[in-house]
Amino acid sequence: MMGLLRRWVLHNFWLKVLSLVLATGLWLAISPDEESAEVEVRVPIVFQHVPQHLEVSSVTIPEAQIRVRGPERVIRDLRSTDLHAELELGDAKPGERTFDLTAQQIRHQRELHVVQVVPGQVHLSFDMRLTRSDVEIHPRVTVGPGEQIAKVLVDPDRITITGPQHHVEMVDAATTDLVDASGTRTQATFTTNVYVADPLVQVVQPAPVRVTVIMEKSTPAASGH
Repeated sequence: MMGLLRRWVLHNFWLKVLSLVLATGLWLAISPDEESAEVEVRVPIVFQHVPQHLEVSSVTIPEAQIRVRGPERVIRDLRSTDLHAELELGDAKPGERTFDLTAQQIRHQRELHVVQVVPGQVHLSFDMRLTRSDVEIHPRVTVGPGEQIAKVLVDPDRITITGPQHHVEMVDAATTDLVDASGTRTQATFTTNVYVADPLVQVVQPAPVRVTVIMEKSTPAASGH
């Protein structure tokens, strides 16, 4: 009996030792990563199937703070781009509406479990989309001391804007970035950009504008006798 046991132990002894070492090393490498871990991640809220005629008119859109649990190896490599929250807006109408934000609306890897979602609700405002093509551009020009502007021309002089109806209707005019025409003797043309102050209103096909500044002719000082 002892001889049989000795032959079984000694047969391919070093191969068995090597296998044991490899198995132990593999267990040490993998086992800690299988322990559960948690992390909090801030993720964007993605709006799905927004009706074409509708605009989200809320000034601020909150992010979602998600606490997830999973294997340590997954948690360690997790990035905010690996998760996102989804809101289905297919049946949204003009006005205000509150949406529940639950774990079922968080898109993530299968090995993760959503523990908490903050906020639990999202309150949004909706408005009909409106487009206007008659918005004047008001140039902003500065000159040096003693210099006088005779006329300012803008090309193009109007732009098209779009956005939530009530916001678009409140826009009186668009403005340009500040143009410094200091030192201009007769006239000069500057290329600049135009913008609308309301962040919910967009310029349709934005492009640079040309601002031509025409200066007043200086009157020679009268000489004394």
